[in-house]
Amino acid sequence: MKTPSNSVRDCRKYYASQLEPIYGSDEANALIMILLEHYFNINRVKIALEPDLRLSESELLTLHFAVKELLKNRPIQYIIGETEFCGMRFFVNENVLIPRPETEEMVRLLAVGHWPLAVKTDGRPSILDIGTGSGCIAISLAKLIPNSNVTAVDVSEKALEVARKNAENSGVNVHFVLDDILNPHVKTHGRASQQFDIIVSNPPYVCECEKSEMRANVLEHEPSSALFVPDSDPLVFYRKILEFAQKALKPDGQIWFEINEKFGKETSELCREMGFQNVEIIKDFRGKERIVRAQRQFS
Repeated sequence: MKTPSNSVRDCRKYYASQLEPIYGSDEANALIMILLEHYFNINRVKIALEPDLRLSESELLTLHFAVKELLKNRPIQYIIGETEFCGMRFFVNENVLIPRPETEEMVRLLAVGHWPLAVKTDGRPSILDIGTGSGCIAISLAKLIPNSNVTAVDVSEKALEVARKNAENSGVNVHFVLDDILNPHVKTHGRASQQFDIIVSNPPYVCECEKSEMRANVLEHEPSSALFVPDSDPLVFYRKILEFAQKALKPDGQIWFEINEKFGKETSELCREMGFQNVEIIKDFRGKERIVRAQRQFS
């Protein structure tokens, strides 16, 4: 790959043309602009104001290798090592899923007025995030809900390393626990009997049969253990989390799930079958059934 010149305008046009067969014209141009802004602080306004702007040889090399990674279908978030979620920057790598807008929507719904409606706390709500990955849910809730006491669990120590780094960068205090919800031994804050006002989870929910519908940048780079469930038991994680929540969730406490849009009815019915009440399916900004919330019965 050899660009015609070091002109930013020429480089942008040339590298976008390289990406276009894979990503399409609009996305290819957007990806190049992300790289230019991330690495060199060059945005559209700067290009317009400085039409003769040029890249140095070392800058051109940086852009060149980033585009090579994009041509291999590596997600741009992994290339630049970060993404935005709830107005914050999160470090990400191949050990964690890249946070999605649907997940951010669930966090904001939970934080901005839904959870206080039915959850009685002493002003310091206790929250458990199961399958925390990058920590985006737990850290964002710690930021958005004042005085919250947040615990986050993941089966992957490498994922927890990413989450801890993000918590430190965000300046919040989250208690991280290594555990497997399919075979839980959670001892949050050293107390196995700890109960929570809120349990939230974005567990694996993509069926193996859905792989053919997914893009290569997801299939080839994001951790499959955080994505896929067996076709024979697509609700396995929800069932295990609900079993755990029967004891770990305070009476009247809420549980929030991100779900596979194909299983909204089944997930909500499972909540009811396992003794939860006030079950609600919430559609995301695309109109898809993406969130289920429920409440533990008071007893």
